This record gives sequence, C-alpha cells and structure tokens, in this order.
Amino acid sequence: MLLNNWGEFFEDYISKISVPKIGVIDIIEILLISFFVYEFMVWIKNTRAYTLLRGILIVLMFVFAAYIFRMNTILWIVEKMAAILITALCVIFQPELRRILEQLGEKNIMYSIIPFDSSKGVEERFSDRTVNEVCRASFSMGEVKTGALIVIEQNVLLTEYEKTGIALDSLVSSQLLINIFEHNTPLHDGAVIIRGNRIVAATCYLPLSDNRELSKQLGTRHRAGVGISEDSDSLTIIVSEETGDVSMAQGGVLHRGVTFSELKKAMCAVQNKTYVNSSKFRIWKRGKDRNEKDSGE
Repeated sequence: MLLNNWGEFFEDYISKISVPKIGVIDIIEILLISFFVYEFMVWIKNTRAYTLLRGILIVLMFVFAAYIFRMNTILWIVEKMAAILITALCVIFQPELRRILEQLGEKNIMYSIIPFDSSKGVEERFSDRTVNEVCRASFSMGEVKTGALIVIEQNVLLTEYEKTGIALDSLVSSQLLINIFEHNTPLHDGAVIIRGNRIVAATCYLPLSDNRELSKQLGTRHRAGVGISEDSDSLTIIVSEETGDVSMAQGGVLHRGVTFSELKKAMCAVQNKTYVNSSKFRIWKRGKDRNEKDSGE
C-alpha cells in the first residue's frame, strides 16, 4: 500500500514535468533569487526566527506526509486555515521583518540613489574632538575597571531608548563620561547615548541580545551593547567592570578587547566625514552669504 502511494505520487508529478527554454534573463533571475535566499537564510540564522523557522519546517513536513498518505481530514483543516496561518506568520515574525527592512534602508546605496537627507548638508556626524574624548574616556575607565556603556547614534534615531534615561544635552568630554560612570553616582547605571557632539541621555535601558553564540562569560552590559547594535546602526562601546577590557559592538557583532587605535579607527569610520568639492554648492553658498550680508545691511 505504501509503495503504491509513493508510486502514484511520483507518477503524477513526473508526468507534469516539462523543461522550459532557459535564456540569459532566466539565468540572471535564478542567480538573484539564489543570492537573496542565501542572504535571507544567513540573516535568519542569527535571529530568534531561526528557532521558529525550524518549527515551521517540522509542521510543513507533517503536512507533506499527510498529503502523501491521503490524510484528507488534516489536509482539509490545513486548507481552511491557510489564510489565518499566513497572517499569524506575519505577526510572529514582525520584529524580524521590521529589522530586516530597517537594515535594507540603512544601506549606503540607497542614500546614493535617493538623497533622503541631502538638504541637511552634514559634512560629519561628530568632530575629531569627540572621537578623541570618547576613546580617552573609554581606556581611562578600563584602566581602573569602571564599567561603561556608550552608544554612538548614527542614521537610526535612538529616541525611544533615550526616553528611558535622564536627559543631559551636554558637550562630550572625557571628564564628564568618567564622572557619569563613576561607582555610586546617580547616573552610572545604564547606557549613555551620544548624538553628534553631545551626550543626550544617561542611565538608558537597552534591549538585550538573544544571540546564543555570545560567550556565557559576558554579562548584561555586553548583551545590551550587542542588542542595541542589532536593533540599530549604532556603534556601542563597552568597558568591562571585571577585566577592564574595551569592546565594541556594531551590526550585532561584538569585537572584544580592542586597542585604542582600533576603537579610534572604528569611530572615524562612522564619523561620516565628507569634503564638499561641488562647484554648485560653492556658488550656492557664496550667493547665500551675499544675500545674508545684503539683508544685514
């Protein structure tokens, strides 16, 4: 009986197989689909969706077995619940789907094609002074084993996490950062968020990472640093209270025990310093300054 069912199954599908003509566009489509599927699987493996996906695959295998063995009652239930299951999947994977869309929007290629923020005319995200002050403070705290968690904002605004802390709006300085994370001070617990050249908030609560590949030796501070880097494009600096090592997290990846030069290089990379050489911009700037001068007179 089992062999007959298998035989009927393969006869039905093999008889319907036809080899279509394959052109250059078809090959390109196959390569693109393969690339996106591979990138999607790599991305989903490092999220909580990986466990859910394995559960869904088990359910699909069960439905496939029901189809082979002609379990009509189970197939009827699955057919009636198909629309509900699709909606349920969207709800279950909502955080992961939102995260992957945000990551697609963060790609630099999108900004080069569609200049969303071209009107801002920002030449750098923060100054060289801020880079030096943050690096100096991080390693000064590391020397005396003072725990610290510093989040440097980039394109994705961290307003929702900023609201969980205490607003400061202070110019970045190594002395201020050291004083904030000093033991037994009101602001030492939590994270500091830096936007541009200013510290906008302290004692902020950050989401913890669910990445199971992180070492069990890492505490809440490191998991929070990785967690915020998974939810945004921020650069997070973590100073260990136990070892004094300085680590940094970006894109969900933790780099442990970085040196002063490595940290400074990473901050310079996210500094987004650009030099405007456009003649149109210079003409527009010159005309604007001239109009402002004339209006002032």
